[in-house]
Amino acid sequence: MTTLQKETTTLNRTSSRVFSIDAFRALTMLTMIFVNDFWSLTGIPNWLEHAKADQDFLGFSDVVFPCFLFIVGMSIPYAIRQRLDKGDTYAQIIWHIVLRSVALLIMGVFTVNIPDMNDAATGLSKAWFQILMVLSFFLIWNQYPKRSNGERWLFIGLQILGVALLIYLALRFRGGSDDQLVRMTPQWWGILGLIGWTYLTCAVVYLFIHKSPGLQFVAWGLFTLCCIAGHAGLLKAIWPGGPGDWILGNGAFSSFTFAGILATYLLTNFSEKNQRSQLPLRFVGISTLFLLAGFVARNFFIISKIQATPTWVFLCCGIAFIMYAAIYWWVDLQGKTHTFDFIKPAGTSTLTCYLIPYVYYSVAELLSLSLPDSLKVGAIGLVKSFLFALLIIGITALLGRLRIKLKL
Repeated sequence: MTTLQKETTTLNRTSSRVFSIDAFRALTMLTMIFVNDFWSLTGIPNWLEHAKADQDFLGFSDVVFPCFLFIVGMSIPYAIRQRLDKGDTYAQIIWHIVLRSVALLIMGVFTVNIPDMNDAATGLSKAWFQILMVLSFFLIWNQYPKRSNGERWLFIGLQILGVALLIYLALRFRGGSDDQLVRMTPQWWGILGLIGWTYLTCAVVYLFIHKSPGLQFVAWGLFTLCCIAGHAGLLKAIWPGGPGDWILGNGAFSSFTFAGILATYLLTNFSEKNQRSQLPLRFVGISTLFLLAGFVARNFFIISKIQATPTWVFLCCGIAFIMYAAIYWWVDLQGKTHTFDFIKPAGTSTLTCYLIPYVYYSVAELLSLSLPDSLKVGAIGLVKSFLFALLIIGITALLGRLRIKLKL
């Protein structure tokens, strides 16, 4: 086989769908909705919740976001290589990356401001604000079907309506107390905004170094070193005020994402039939190294998601690798691709799935719907939150059948 044929074969392999990535994304999304519902519960074990900022502890909830960033990283090489295969230029790909990132940043800014909203000053309740906000997101970023010119203009009109509604909500928003009102501000950008910044940084960097695995490893190392140096106080001495304001979390989030990119490199380079069986063991080995690095780092830094410490990064990378190893073994090697079909929409319509709870909680509040307190305590409450997560995924599946699905 010639070099050109090998490159083409590799590209075709990487362009095909890897079911284990969708399964991992779906499980992570299911878990995210599950833990995000903990606010409605009482009497659940502390180890399930987020640890406090100054607490040296890794809660179950603290692992979910890193795993999602890891999956974002795993998906980036496939998306970029497919666009390159279609003939897109670097400029076109960067423009696509920027548009996706800006959309996530806008959504992040809106969602992060809602808890501080002053209903009276805004003239809207939080419930109605959230419903109109999510409606705007869907009007603008829905995956509209390709239709005739007349229907295409209808879809464009709906997008313009969504933009106008979003601008109206932004102008109307007031937060803070009655004696000190503030307008909408980025704050910490929210979860979606953090994903947007991280995706923008990592996708652009990967685009320019995708041909060099060595540089990809260097990129992961630099982001991780930024995290370590930031918490060691070295960055402030070298560069006062940065780059922590630019590389959010001093590189921690980008470190998770590039770890996912490196995982995809292993997938695409050990995808021959006689090599695939070795991948789970390799992932477990990498996981072990990350976990050992985390235990060593704990001698210098606490485990803290809020502070985005290196210890948190290493431990969560180790957990992500070993979780993916198990899923890859089961789904791709054992052929159990239908095991996760019941939560498949969470892996293929992830953003839709994430936003539906905003509407659900708002409608429940407006209709004064609430479960008995006995169903929101302890183990029973956890079952309730798990069933709630499945319900949200079911609603996402139904919306998908109605051609309502966010696509950035």
